[in-house]
Amino acid sequence: MGLFDMFKSDSGDKMTPHLAFTTALIYMMSADGEMDSEEVGHLLSVLGGKDDGRGTIGVGAQNQALLDSALKYRRKNSLDTFLAEAAPLLTDAQKMCILVNLIDSSLADGQPEPEEQQMFGKFLQAFGVTEERFRPFFEVIVLKNDRSVFTNQSHPKNAPGYQVKLSM
Repeated sequence: MGLFDMFKSDSGDKMTPHLAFTTALIYMMSADGEMDSEEVGHLLSVLGGKDDGRGTIGVGAQNQALLDSALKYRRKNSLDTFLAEAAPLLTDAQKMCILVNLIDSSLADGQPEPEEQQMFGKFLQAFGVTEERFRPFFEVIVLKNDRSVFTNQSHPKNAPGYQVKLSM
């Protein structure tokens, strides 16, 4: 036993798929060194954030504990450590859910920063998902976040006859 072992956390926070989901979002949110309000809003929406009636948005006690665990994990571990620990625990559906939410989070503040793009590549690689396989999901999230189709009548996707299709 080391001299400072008494200060180690014994919370026993074991990586679970739900913790991996929340932690992954926090890694992506902090990829560029700051957490934008749009990204925080996205995180709260996927965790079930609620307005308490006083203009304060929070999460329930269970999700608050999950968020606290994810933040603590993020402070103590590198992305590579996280990916090595989390990837083997996740089903294909859980990996794809995380990836879709990561893209949605990275687009929440307009466009993905280079650091977010690079980090997303690491997630794809660790999860064994090719860009080709993920492309249709990406296109849907980009479409979801492109609200300029409502404000710019000259947008190419507003041209007569244009039809949205997924590439395969």
